[in-house]
Amino acid sequence: MKEIIGLFAQYLSQYFKTRFAYRADFLGEMVSNLVSELINLVFILVVFQHVPFLNEWNRDEIIFIYGFFLVPYALFSMFFSFWDFNERYIIKGEMDRILTRPLHNLAQVCLESIAPDRIFGVITGLIIMGYAAVRLKLDFAWYDLPIFIGLVLSSALIYGGVYTAIAAISFFSDSRTGIAPMIYNIQNYGRYPVDVYNKLIRFVLTWILPFAFVGVYPAAYLLGKKTLYGYAMLTPLMGIVFFGIGLAIWNWGVNKYQGAGS
Repeated sequence: MKEIIGLFAQYLSQYFKTRFAYRADFLGEMVSNLVSELINLVFILVVFQHVPFLNEWNRDEIIFIYGFFLVPYALFSMFFSFWDFNERYIIKGEMDRILTRPLHNLAQVCLESIAPDRIFGVITGLIIMGYAAVRLKLDFAWYDLPIFIGLVLSSALIYGGVYTAIAAISFFSDSRTGIAPMIYNIQNYGRYPVDVYNKLIRFVLTWILPFAFVGVYPAAYLLGKKTLYGYAMLTPLMGIVFFGIGLAIWNWGVNKYQGAGS
């Protein structure tokens, strides 16, 4: 772990050196990411102009969930940028280079794909949560901060586990995109209360692709939704379990990987 942290610092230094070589492009990308999240927020605001409640959840509660949803996703995106994994590491054969080095292969892939600019997603999410919290007049105890941090990190682990498993499918397929785009669309359901969906979708979002644990369930604790406290407290366990599953599938895929060939 000490070695990984040291390499992380070096990769971070090189990242900013390369990005600030083209500062306008770097700033433009940050603004683009911010505008994208604000458009999603505007969509929620417009919808709730006509539908003030969604199955007993009001507009500000939905906005709070959306803000929370952005925070772990931003942390995940910083370290697990697997969007081009198939093409870069499998089709172009860069996985062969990764496997010749002593550091764990997953850590190397994460470090090479690191995207520190995604941290602005954390800031955006916190601002949105703050806005909704003021509107809802929420009161927080001193222990809510460490609980919030724990829930965020656990949610990021869930993201990491799911997408690590999805990326590992590439070891058995030469598809350029795989099923990651479909999973990305499914994850967006986690930013809405799961009780608005039917039982099958609720089951999938809770136990199969647990994106309810990256949005509505942990946010429900901070919103004081006592009926969902049990699910909220399960978030750390779900993070450990699903990251462990993702890592196991990854290691299995690496063991089955036979190289890019000629």
